[in-house]
Amino acid sequence: MIATYGFSATLTAKPAAGDRLIDLLLTGMDEGSPGASEHCLVYLVSRSASDPDVVHVTEGWTSEEDHHRVFAGETAQTIVAQIGPLLAKEPEYTDHVPVGGKVALGKP
Repeated sequence: MIATYGFSATLTAKPAAGDRLIDLLLTGMDEGSPGASEHCLVYLVSRSASDPDVVHVTEGWTSEEDHHRVFAGETAQTIVAQIGPLLAKEPEYTDHVPVGGKVALGKP
């Protein structure tokens, strides 16, 4: 499969909530969660090197439609609802059209 839709999000957690936010985002890789979908080809959670409460998420999907369909599901909506209270401000999103690269990470 090829990723034709992607985005990155920068999420700023409330002070000292960065670890909880990362733990919650990583549940997105669990069986039945959005990141485990066959349509999610890239799901990368990173932390800012200078601020432990700033978290970056990069996703690559087979299509924008697949992303929206998966995120409309109950599991994704449950995760999204738990993220909101941890944030100090609204997330910042940048959309992408993947053209190539490599992701070779496992679970931390």
